[in-house]
Amino acid sequence: MAEADISAIEVYLTVEHALAAIAFYEKAFGAKVTYKELTEDGTRVQHASLAAFGGHFMLSDYFPDYITDVGPQPSGVKGNMTVQINLASPLEVDGAIARAAGAGAVVTAPAADTFWVMRYGRVRDPFGYVWAFSAPLPLGP
Repeated sequence: MAEADISAIEVYLTVEHALAAIAFYEKAFGAKVTYKELTEDGTRVQHASLAAFGGHFMLSDYFPDYITDVGPQPSGVKGNMTVQINLASPLEVDGAIARAAGAGAVVTAPAADTFWVMRYGRVRDPFGYVWAFSAPLPLGP
């Protein structure tokens, strides 16, 4: 596949309690739900798409009854590989981290100026995913 054929990398999170996760992402990141499909009983999310940070990400509840191979599992499941979601943009790093912490995230790396000339910090959301925020520092004379 040619590089021009790839439009974006998309993040898809598998969580337990996806309705609570959506509420957290709305509060912590200002995310807006652009699509949400629930199970027939309305208790679990089959698929949702949220807009945030100038892009979007998707999520669903964990459905172990439908996983027949080593498919997506919630963060924190023993032996499960997780990811860190990096958001490199001109956003205000300290404010983004404070807002996420105020919504229930745990700060794992407070915002700080780094040797790689970025303002950088990380949080772990209540669903086990790590979100890193970075913004370029002004260059000196």
